[in-house]
Amino acid sequence: MITNWMLQVLLKGKEDYANEDTRLKVGYFASIVGVVLNVILAISKIIIGTLISSIGVVADGINNFADTASSMITLIGFKMSSKPADKNHPYGHGRLEYIAALMVAFIVILVGFQFVMSSIERIRNPKDVLFELIPFIILVLSILVKIWLSIFNKKLGEKINSGGLKATATDAFGDVLITMVVVISIIVSQFTDVPIDGFIGLAVSGFIILAGLNLVKDTISPLIGEAPSKELIDGIYNDILEYEYITGAHDLFIHFYGVNRAMATIDVEVPGDLSVVTVHDIIDKAERELGEKYGITIVIHMDPLAKETKEVFELRKKIKTIVKADPRVQSIHDFLVLDGCTKKAVEFHAVIDQCKNINQISLNEIKKELEELVLNEIEDIDCRIIIDLNH
Repeated sequence: MITNWMLQVLLKGKEDYANEDTRLKVGYFASIVGVVLNVILAISKIIIGTLISSIGVVADGINNFADTASSMITLIGFKMSSKPADKNHPYGHGRLEYIAALMVAFIVILVGFQFVMSSIERIRNPKDVLFELIPFIILVLSILVKIWLSIFNKKLGEKINSGGLKATATDAFGDVLITMVVVISIIVSQFTDVPIDGFIGLAVSGFIILAGLNLVKDTISPLIGEAPSKELIDGIYNDILEYEYITGAHDLFIHFYGVNRAMATIDVEVPGDLSVVTVHDIIDKAERELGEKYGITIVIHMDPLAKETKEVFELRKKIKTIVKADPRVQSIHDFLVLDGCTKKAVEFHAVIDQCKNINQISLNEIKKELEELVLNEIEDIDCRIIIDLNH
C-alpha cells in the first residue's frame, strides 16, 4: 500500500516499467531508501550493542552498514549501467550492474568473516549482556522496518526486473531473521552464564557469509552469460513462422548485455524465387515487431530455398524421418542434393539439443552415427551432415 503510493508520487502516475528512464528512477529511489534506513538502523544497533555489551547486536549493526554499502553500490551500478553505448562498448554498459552486485557480495562475505573472529573472542572472554527496555524495543521495531524494506525491494525488483533489488530484498529478509535471533539471545542471556552472545555472534556471521555467497551465485551467472529461457526461445521460433513465406527457422542465438539489453540473430528459410524486395520487407517487419514484443534487438538472416523436384522432396522427407529417430536431433535444415560423378550426394545441417554432456568429441561421434544411420537406410548415396547445437 505504502509502496504503491510512493511509486505513484515518484512516477506521477506514468508507471511504464519497461521504459529505461522509469527503471532508473525506481532503481535510484529504492537505493536511496535503502541507504537512509540502513544507516539509521546501523547507528542505532551499534549504540545499543555498545551500551548493553552485546557483540551480537553490534554485529547486526555492522551488517546493516554492509547493507548500506550494498544500496550505495547498487545505486552506482544503476548509474553506470545506464551509460549509452560508445565506440569501445557498442552494446552499452548494462553488465556493470552485475559487477556492482558482485562487489556487494564480496563486501558482505568480508564482514561475515571479520565477525567470526570477534565472536570467537567473545566466547573465550565472555561479558554480561545487559537488558534495557528502550533499546530492546528499538531492536524489535528494527525488525518491522526490515520486513517492510524486504517487501519494498522485492516489489520494485519485480517491477523493473532488477536482480540487484531482488537480492537486496532477500538480504533484508535474512536480516529480519538475524535480528530476531539477536533479540532472543538478549532475553536468554539473562538466565544463563553460558556465553550465548558469542555463539549468536557466530550464527549471525554465518548468515552474513551465506548471504554473500548467495549474492555471488546470483550475479556471476548473468555476468558470465547465462542461457535464455525456453519460453523466450520457443516464443521467437513460433512467432517467426507466422510471417508470410517464412517456412523454417534455425540457428537462434541470444546474447544478454545487462537487464533488458539483449541481441538475437536467427536464420529463416524463404522460397528462392521471391524478389529481394519482397523478402526484405518481410524480414524488416519481423525484426521490428518481434523486437518490440520481446524487448530485444533481433537480426534476421535469410536462407533462400531452391525449388525442389518431387524426387528431392521425397528424399529430404525420408532422410528427415531417419535422423529424427535419434532423440538428440531436433530438426534439419539447408538440405542440398549434389549430383556427383558416381552417386548422388546430400548435405544438410542437423540441430542437436544442447546438454552438458556434449563436447567436440561427442559431436564428431554423433555426426558419424547419423551419417551411418542414413547410409544404412539409403543405398547409392553419399551423406555429409553438419552438426549445429541448439543454444
